[in-house]
Amino acid sequence: MTEKEIITNLQNGTRQEEAFAALVDQHKVRLYWHIRNFVKTHEDTDDVLQNTFIKVYKNIKKFKGDSQLFSWMYRIASNESITFLNKKAKKKNISNEELKDYLINSLESDVYFEGDKIQLQLHRAIETLPTKQKEVFIMRYFEEMPYKEMAEILETSEGALKSSYHHASKKVEKFLKNN
Repeated sequence: MTEKEIITNLQNGTRQEEAFAALVDQHKVRLYWHIRNFVKTHEDTDDVLQNTFIKVYKNIKKFKGDSQLFSWMYRIASNESITFLNKKAKKKNISNEELKDYLINSLESDVYFEGDKIQLQLHRAIETLPTKQKEVFIMRYFEEMPYKEMAEILETSEGALKSSYHHASKKVEKFLKNN
């Protein structure tokens, strides 16, 4: 099913179940890894991914087609990830800084994390970045997303993204050198 057919079927309520299954099948892996880079653990990622698809399903009629469907879904996934992390910090009654340490410790003990010490240090470095720089760094470094696509998703200029990525890279590099 093409993206246009998926959108049409979901918005019109025809073949809705089939269209939603196609939507999930086409985008679940890419969204999973995007979310995983934020929330760190497999279990939490699955929860946020499920919430993302529920929100997409409930709000598909509001999708105007001004951007690609994936860009719209990606924004939802990012927002759901940030909301999840804020709720987690509140529930555990910890600050955002303490949450970052908690996330890295959770990643280290996650049976699905196959990284080594260097990758763990990279994740520690990324956690020191401000939210926007973190998001840009993840999209560019891990997902190798072109700036044009990032600009559509984040609704900002390519120049601003290049600058943000440059600053984030320098901060990550400094962190890794010092640690």
